[in-house]
Amino acid sequence: MRLAIIGAVLLAAGAVAVLTGTLPAADLAALVERVAPILLFVVAMTVVTELASEAGVFLWIARRFRHWGRGYSVRLWLCVAVFATLSTVFLSLDTTAVLLTPVVVSVTRQAGLPPLPFALMTVWLANTASLLLPISNLTNLLAQHSLGGISPAGFAALMWAPSLAAVLVPLVFIGLVFRRDLRKRYSRIPVGRIRPDAETGGSTTAADRVLLGATAVVLVLLLPALVSGVAVWIPALAAAVVLAVVFAFRRPRVLKVQLVPWSLLLFASGLFLVMETARQLDASAFVGQLAGTGEGFPELLRLAATGVVGSNMLNNLPAYLLAEPLAQTPQRMAALLIGVNVGPLITPWASLATLLWHDRLVRMNVLITWRGYALFGLMVTPLTVLAAVLALAAAG
Repeated sequence: MRLAIIGAVLLAAGAVAVLTGTLPAADLAALVERVAPILLFVVAMTVVTELASEAGVFLWIARRFRHWGRGYSVRLWLCVAVFATLSTVFLSLDTTAVLLTPVVVSVTRQAGLPPLPFALMTVWLANTASLLLPISNLTNLLAQHSLGGISPAGFAALMWAPSLAAVLVPLVFIGLVFRRDLRKRYSRIPVGRIRPDAETGGSTTAADRVLLGATAVVLVLLLPALVSGVAVWIPALAAAVVLAVVFAFRRPRVLKVQLVPWSLLLFASGLFLVMETARQLDASAFVGQLAGTGEGFPELLRLAATGVVGSNMLNNLPAYLLAEPLAQTPQRMAALLIGVNVGPLITPWASLATLLWHDRLVRMNVLITWRGYALFGLMVTPLTVLAAVLALAAAG
């Protein structure tokens, strides 16, 4: 509700800008042409991932991770890390934060393990692992457009090195800080005897094998389609429609208007309008004094640091939009993405995924204070950003 209210205020401010001529009609039309396919993709993927969760895909995988961990906490943690990374890369950071978090907490609790190192790793990877593909983060989709519609393969070729660094550094940090917890053992239980848990937020009804299998097939076909070079909203929308039809036959009660992320749509639309107006008023000129120019390592680090500061002061999306005009080369765009994707690990509002993650933890009575979160973030963020920019400069 709070996100929807903020979005409504932003939309109202954007409407005033359009009516007063501060945001010219031609620029408004160009903005709509740019962001409409992106927002359609976000809606379609939200529906796909919500239905996949309802079908039990995430829980099915997580339960097998507990089995594959073979009683060793660190092995289970590494399994979850791999899945969180893949979920972020191919399904977006919000999917990892919203849908994977409750499943991970439930599985660790059933295993008698402390959930904190698993939960913290999930939200950190939801942010830092979102560098590799355009579909991983909304900022990446915007950057892809700004780079002239670079292909997913080209985007991955640009971002693979910083993406690898951004995943490894937080994992090493958590592994060192929580090394005692990760040395613990848990009882091994056959997969068939691991009980479902209503805490995950998914369906509490008996597993529907047809529904689970059909959803798995859709996901298997969807993932390569998303990186094929076709406009991503097309396969995402097709997958959402197919899953909606399947659920209409197997579990129609799930098909509700709440599947559409209305609050996020309202917020993003209003934010795009306001930030485009700010750019018309030359707000990017001030940011340019901080971000500098050039493609040497110091300048790339300076631009990434600007993205980190902007993300933690405002939010990663407005921070990106303000600095985008200053990142007109692939190297500088990559540095900006490092700042706005990897940087939001300090303040709770730095990324929407972090707020959604914390909301899920509160619902499950997992307590982590924002003070503690910020303290860890202040330690790991500079290390991760520095390593990612070094990797970018070395690979570039």
